Amino acid sequence: MSDTTTNGIRIRVQTTFLPERSTAEHYFFAYNVLITNEGDEASQLLDRHWVITDGAGRTQEVKGAGVVGCQPLLEPNGVFEYTSFCPLTTPVGTMTGSYTMRTSNGETFQAAILPFTLAVPHTLN
Repeated sequence: MSDTTTNGIRIRVQTTFLPERSTAEHYFFAYNVLITNEGDEASQLLDRHWVITDGAGRTQEVKGAGVVGCQPLLEPNGVFEYTSFCPLTTPVGTMTGSYTMRTSNGETFQAAILPFTLAVPHTLN
């Protein structure tokens, strides 16, 4: 699990291995993201940036507008939750990244997403 707060934006991530969608060549993971605005002003999620690293050290970057087709505006105490997916060619990997946020007064900042592990159960000790 990953849990971090930047400028009042708290981001928590939990992962799940999906054996029913996985094959011998691809391991499929879901990651659930809960974003909470614990600050005093509204902030909108504009962009995402993910760095995905598999167990062999191969890295892939994913950048784009919003998340799951949305650019949510989080009022103070507001919450946005979504689930997305990540395939890997190894049974273990990591993800880390950030969201570009814009406050109600027009300032932008990077809300950090601390690294979290994607792992087939019982792969790591």
